Amino acid sequence: MNKTDKIYIAGHRGMVGSAILRKLKAEGFSNLLFKTSGELDLTNQQAVNDFFHTEKPDYVFLAAAKVGGILANNIYRADFIYQNIMIESNIIHAAYTNKVTKLLFLGSSCIYPKMAPQPLKEEYLLTDTLEETNEPYAIAKIAGIKMCEAYRQQYDCNFISAMPTNLYGPNDNYDLKNSHVLPALIRKFHTAKENKNDSVELWGTGSPMREFLHVNDLAEACIFLMEKYNDEQFVNIGTGTDITIKDLALIIKEVVGFEGNLTFDTSKPDGTPRKLLDVSKIHSLGWKHKIDLKEGVEKVYEEVKHFDFQTTSS
Repeated sequence: MNKTDKIYIAGHRGMVGSAILRKLKAEGFSNLLFKTSGELDLTNQQAVNDFFHTEKPDYVFLAAAKVGGILANNIYRADFIYQNIMIESNIIHAAYTNKVTKLLFLGSSCIYPKMAPQPLKEEYLLTDTLEETNEPYAIAKIAGIKMCEAYRQQYDCNFISAMPTNLYGPNDNYDLKNSHVLPALIRKFHTAKENKNDSVELWGTGSPMREFLHVNDLAEACIFLMEKYNDEQFVNIGTGTDITIKDLALIIKEVVGFEGNLTFDTSKPDGTPRKLLDVSKIHSLGWKHKIDLKEGVEKVYEEVKHFDFQTTSS
């Protein structure tokens, strides 16, 4: 990518898209293109076609998606599969018809089979059944990967895909009903500290293991892949290391400065025991994450500790 190439970031106000936008600006890319959902409805095929026909972007980062936690994924199943498939289909096809030089599609680690071996290698895709609660969302993301592969095979389009692990960072969602575990814990510990509570309760035993990547590292990886990677196989993006939920909670407890106790409601479910990405492929290409977990949590808490969590969810 040249600094003056026209680059379209779909989903520029989300956690991932905004991180890519910040990184591109920091690296001196000057011809950046983005639209809010109010300005451009990505589920509207004609609107997307008209936009691409008028703007003619050279590169596309496809980070736009309808996202949510376990509860939202399970309740709004039709919304998640319909909206995500429409967004992907419209943008990928418009990129082909308007001769976009290269497109990067962002998926999710939830695409892998529920009982796949750990760590999760790229070739495990479609080898078994998916997790039931987020199956519609996962199928939509798998469709995006397969669209990129199909347009590459039939039309020789340079469309690539990347699958990030669990993310955290600026523009995260702190709504306790549909946020992910790391921002939810930051909010819980911060609120407990502010209210001078004696303890914070976590669901389950605290034993499940999860991998966490700061979204600024993801943005760097996406730009790295856009500039360096041109193969059909999608690429996992993560740290290659994981941590128990209990140890994550202890890190957040320390960073927030909460001095009370940590308790566990073991009547609540733990969820999947482990979900770790195999990142040997992206490491072999020459990229590795830079922000370790404690440093990342410190950065995030510094950004959000003055939030009024009662009135903000992002």
